[in-house]
Amino acid sequence: MAETFHLIVASVGETKFDGAAVSATLPGSAGEFTVLAHHEPIVTTLKPGKIIVRPPALEVRVGEPGQQLEFSIQGGIIEMSGNRAVVLL
Repeated sequence: MAETFHLIVASVGETKFDGAAVSATLPGSAGEFTVLAHHEPIVTTLKPGKIIVRPPALEVRVGEPGQQLEFSIQGGIIEMSGNRAVVLL
């Protein structure tokens, strides 16, 4: 089983995701990137696009519908540290 990290994706007044994730792909201002468990600490801005989250329970169902979650965003910031990522939109 793949390692996970705690991911929070939130905006003012709404939490879109709060839980374990195997990976998250984000539209960074310098280009798309993916964070995994134990990623090096990072703080960077996000541009408009999609965040793709792969939760652990869905990882084993490769090829089936619903294996990932997608959130459209208009920009934001991500901070990853200590096996925890917080995305503020």
